[in-house]
Amino acid sequence: MGRSEKRELVIRLEVLPMHLLKWQFQPERRGRSWEVSIANNRDKLEEHLLDNPSLRSQTDAAVVTAYRRARREAALETALPESAFPSVCPWSYDEAILPDFWPDRVN
Repeated sequence: MGRSEKRELVIRLEVLPMHLLKWQFQPERRGRSWEVSIANNRDKLEEHLLDNPSLRSQTDAAVVTAYRRARREAALETALPESAFPSVCPWSYDEAILPDFWPDRVN
């Protein structure tokens, strides 16, 4: 596993939790474009892992690294204080990647 592939995984993992946080904490702003963005990011993550299968064992550690920035970015984009979001990612990679997973939505 190369450093650039791992770095790419972390970058991609910043986007998905950031969008899921926005989804959960700004329900009044939800729309089809957010759903598409989340679905596309899930697809890109899975494609990256298909191209780099050795990274699959690194997903949970990468989520921890990426979540700090995802939380900060969600705060910036929502104008909510960073403290409004959980300090630790509330979802595992395996949960967040599921196509039918939506925070606070009954599936």
